[in-house]
Amino acid sequence: QVQLVESGGGSVQAGGFLRPSCAPSGYAYSMYCMGWFRQAPGGEREGVAFLDTYGRADYADSVKGRFTISKDNAKNTLYLQMNSLKVEDTAMYYCAARDSYCTRAQSAYKYWGQGTQVAVSS
Repeated sequence: QVQLVESGGGSVQAGGFLRPSCAPSGYAYSMYCMGWFRQAPGGEREGVAFLDTYGRADYADSVKGRFTISKDNAKNTLYLQMNSLKVEDTAMYYCAARDSYCTRAQSAYKYWGQGTQVAVSS
């Protein structure tokens, strides 16, 4: 059974940083693509950052240069380092995985975590 468990969200002021993490169980960590989506209140879920098994990363334009996706293979954990946070980054952040190439289409992902809340205040 595949489970993805996020943690590390929180509340910060604009300009601050957070590092949510995603701890997969089962074989999820070895899946071809793992990534992060986010959904703001009243908004649609959007792709934020993705990392494939070859270490290739893809970022949404809105977070490029501020967010970094990475894996710690020793801990089997996926991270999203979020720097220079903005109020508009406020959202529920979800970890997702699929056993194929990375895509920003949420419908393509079979495995999801329960989400971790990020709130950025001005």
